[in-house]
Amino acid sequence: MDSIFLMNNVWIVLSAILVLLMQGGFILLEAGSTRMKNAGHIAGKTIFTVGVASLVFWAVGYGFIYGEGNSFIGLSQFFFGDYTTMGDGLAGSVDFLFQLAFAAIALTIAFGGFAERAKLTAYVVFAILFSSVIYPIVAHWIWGGGWLADHGKQDFAGSTVVHLTGAMAALAATMILKPRIGKYNPDGSTNELSGHNQVFSSLGVLILWVGWFGFNAGSTFGVDGVFFGYVALNTQLAAAAGTVVAMFIAWVATGKADITTTLNGALAGLVAITASCAFVEPWAAVIIGLVAGILVFYSMRFFEKAKIDDPIFALSVHGVAGVWGTLSTGIFATPELAAMNTGLPGLLYGGGLTQLGVQALGVVSCGVFAFAASYLILSSMKKIMGSIRVTEEEEMIGLDVSEHGTYGYAEYVPNKPDHPIDKMEELLTSSRSLKA
Repeated sequence: MDSIFLMNNVWIVLSAILVLLMQGGFILLEAGSTRMKNAGHIAGKTIFTVGVASLVFWAVGYGFIYGEGNSFIGLSQFFFGDYTTMGDGLAGSVDFLFQLAFAAIALTIAFGGFAERAKLTAYVVFAILFSSVIYPIVAHWIWGGGWLADHGKQDFAGSTVVHLTGAMAALAATMILKPRIGKYNPDGSTNELSGHNQVFSSLGVLILWVGWFGFNAGSTFGVDGVFFGYVALNTQLAAAAGTVVAMFIAWVATGKADITTTLNGALAGLVAITASCAFVEPWAAVIIGLVAGILVFYSMRFFEKAKIDDPIFALSVHGVAGVWGTLSTGIFATPELAAMNTGLPGLLYGGGLTQLGVQALGVVSCGVFAFAASYLILSSMKKIMGSIRVTEEEEMIGLDVSEHGTYGYAEYVPNKPDHPIDKMEELLTSSRSLKA
């Protein structure tokens, strides 16, 4: 058996493991960015829903993306079990494992819009429907030979397919679930519901950063030609630029080097370069990361003022940065790199508005579809299930206890100072006055 074939397959399995490990980063990031009373719930539901998504993706998701079908959806390869070599030099099972890890990441991004207020049953039902319908359709359009692929849409590792799709689902969830209790006052002012552990959040971002090399560099699907090293370089530079500019812009604007903004700047840089990492030169990767860091700071403020309660900042990090990253290939893609990936050069290299227009078409069509489908599904779930949000009392106590019957932190028990139960009546009264 050819040594390059073996090395390519080993690299993609390792990349799939790195992408799967990103779930650990999301657990720490999401738990650290929310309150202590929900930490165990966040960790447990993430592991459980990754399991659900894996089974659904095996049964139908992969087939809807890569099966033979039409320009809208694939219609074969269900209940995947192929172990033979594929045309791109990978064993079928290796490619499947890699694609599954991406689908699970998109679902986890979507669940950022559910944080601290959704029932566990809502997570389960939406995981099944998102993994079987919403994500596979978008992925088929771009990666599975669908209609956007026919138009030449460039999305090397998923700024649109993974990040924008997940963010639009998160937006639908935040709109239907409404803000958390205590987030907004009757006069419209905002309360800061601070996360309980910035060390967790920082470690989570670092794990995501490392895992992203599997995400982007793994999308080269091989080690021959060592192009994966170039993609990894662009990934690192964009993330670094996003981190630095986000911290400095927060420092200048607020007088404090805000940690949350810094962390989100790193993630925004990573999200933005995900589409273009194989199409642009390193200097452009730095620019892409810098713009992403600026956008994430101002979009966080925008959504806060718009009273869209997004505890994990999924809309800013994955949505806004995902849009920018997708468009950036239509601006910075070089002729040589675009040709390697069967695309057209960007605006700065004489490509005109053609590729930029295709990128914009992809953003609008995929974003609208993901949001509309998610909103329809969640609205239907709410109508059928009666409610997809926990009761006010359960939300105040925390989802660790109300959904799982135990505390994520054993020391976090009632009758201690500042326990949420002590302030329940005060916050419930405020919440009811807002609804009146």
